Amino acid sequence: MTRVLVVDDEPQIVRALVINLKARKYEVDTAPDGATALRLAAERHPDVVVLDLGLPDMDGVDVIKGLRGWTRVPVLVLSARQTSDEKVEALDAGADDYVTKPFGMDELLARLRAAVRRAEPVGGTEDGAAVVEAEGFTVDLAAKKVHRDGRDVRLTPTEWHLLEVLVRNAGRLVGQKQLLQEVWGPSYGTETNYLRVYMAQLRRKLETDPSHPRHFVTEPGMGYRFER
Repeated sequence: MTRVLVVDDEPQIVRALVINLKARKYEVDTAPDGATALRLAAERHPDVVVLDLGLPDMDGVDVIKGLRGWTRVPVLVLSARQTSDEKVEALDAGADDYVTKPFGMDELLARLRAAVRRAEPVGGTEDGAAVVEAEGFTVDLAAKKVHRDGRDVRLTPTEWHLLEVLVRNAGRLVGQKQLLQEVWGPSYGTETNYLRVYMAQLRRKLETDPSHPRHFVTEPGMGYRFER
């Protein structure tokens, strides 16, 4: 059974989330502040964290950083903060998705399911390989690590999710909309500038010649393809 840790200091929101999650057979723990959230995460090992950024004792971004020090548990931010800078800060700190308040319960649950699905261990790519070797770098899907020239390559959670989707579909065109929805969530589908920015970052970190990519190929107007 999937365990969810809800971190929010608004009783009405917590109550609504608990009712809806339990009705769908999730196990739910709740925390009203950041310190309790970090303690419960260590004790209960949730499968996903739903996190408000405006907590009474610390900023939610600091909670994300605290979690990322030891776990890759998916973090779904639920916040009234709506500016791009605030969203980027949370995502760069290690959040996996961002939902703004007020929110629709169906959308939130869909995003939660997607976050959990992305985090589930999978046996590997279509051909069963958990380690994918390309010229110049290796992607270990099980360990969620990338090696290049004998060293680990540091990727943000978003960069990893994008890489993982492409690698699991090696040789196949992955459409822009599919990539956006799998990496950023079901309500995304037209923000192609996100893909351009993050593909450029992946190429810079992994391609021998980022200006002439060999592995991360753009199909203009359609999507992207990973070639070994």
